[in-house]
Amino acid sequence: MKLLRTKGRGAQEAAQTLAALETRGGAALDTVLPAVRRIVSAVRRQGDRALLRFAAQFDLLAGPQALRVSREEMAAAWDAVDADLRDALTVGAAQIRDFAVGQLPASWSSSPIDGLTTGQLVRPLGSVGCYVPSGRHPLPSTLLMTAIPAQVAGVERVVVVSPRPAPETLAAAHLLGVTEFYRVGGAHAVAALAYGTASIPRVDKIVGPGNLYVTAAKRLVAFDCAIDMLAGPTEIVVTSDRGRAAEIASDLVAQAEHDPEALAIFVTTRADLAREVIAETKKRSRTNPVARQALDRNGLIIVAASVDEARAITNRLAPEHLTVDAARDLDWVRNAGSVFIGRWSAQPMGDYISGPNHTLPTGGMAHVRGGLSVNDFVKLITVQEYSSSAMRVLGPKAELLARAEGLFGHADAIRTRLSRRKANA
Repeated sequence: MKLLRTKGRGAQEAAQTLAALETRGGAALDTVLPAVRRIVSAVRRQGDRALLRFAAQFDLLAGPQALRVSREEMAAAWDAVDADLRDALTVGAAQIRDFAVGQLPASWSSSPIDGLTTGQLVRPLGSVGCYVPSGRHPLPSTLLMTAIPAQVAGVERVVVVSPRPAPETLAAAHLLGVTEFYRVGGAHAVAALAYGTASIPRVDKIVGPGNLYVTAAKRLVAFDCAIDMLAGPTEIVVTSDRGRAAEIASDLVAQAEHDPEALAIFVTTRADLAREVIAETKKRSRTNPVARQALDRNGLIIVAASVDEARAITNRLAPEHLTVDAARDLDWVRNAGSVFIGRWSAQPMGDYISGPNHTLPTGGMAHVRGGLSVNDFVKLITVQEYSSSAMRVLGPKAELLARAEGLFGHADAIRTRLSRRKANA
């Protein structure tokens, strides 16, 4: 891991590094966009013909019958996995479901003046596609994190796509009662979900993380099919002056092992703790090649000149995962996907079983949004109902505003009601 100081001879390098980190994000997508554009365009134009061609090339599937995972296969996977894992999946699913239920917005109505009722209706999306990666590691947790909030929201059709899904992922699908599961991935799976083919009908929204090709495909289809966010490589920031080096390093290594491009940063005011963390990460990543590669590429320790500066740097970074020392630190946190408080809150707990979603904003997007939630699977429909008395009170003011904007048709629609009411008086 590289060590930078914000004061002294290294101050300029630290400032340049932080500026570059603030503008991280989708730049890497540009390298794969041409290839992804060809794939997405082919599936959109040719449907199953292109989908099956890419599925054979990338997913090693032969024929349309191989695309869909049967309920029997999911049930067999559930029976085959270890009983302790079944229990862990069940507990994790319950935690995630309870949290999503607590997040669910409510329908409501009110009467701001006599005769006027306003409010909102909460309605689920009709269909969603949940992308579950299946690269270096099986990720049944991602299936739980994407499908459960959709179910809680009341989405009628929940579709899962995953390339070469592991038995653990199929077992998780069985646990949730998933009925539509396709063993495809990559840009062609995203395109199929967005535009629909004979084998995979289109969905209203696509959620879930993926590699550069998946993320680039989501970016390309975003104007035709809703998406959750463009999730890039995993990020972790630990901001601490009194944490334990071994625990800080273990979290840094844990998130770094997701991807060689993962970003792992420790922010502190203590140079002695910084050196201890460097030593610990070296030791703990020695037998973890992916984590070691990520830490060598993107591992960073920033020694700030003051506590206030450390906090400001953290908010500038807007990390996906953030660990802080104590609950009072929440007062200064402005930008983060998910916050972990204190030494016992190991970040991997949030990946699996805490309840809050682990599909989180990366690339600085925590400046403007939080993680995936049940709110991503519903729409809010506003409602308004006037009586004649309420129209008499507010109508003239609305008519005046319409005329001020030069929208005389608007004004006439209001005046028509007011005139009718006067005639009936």
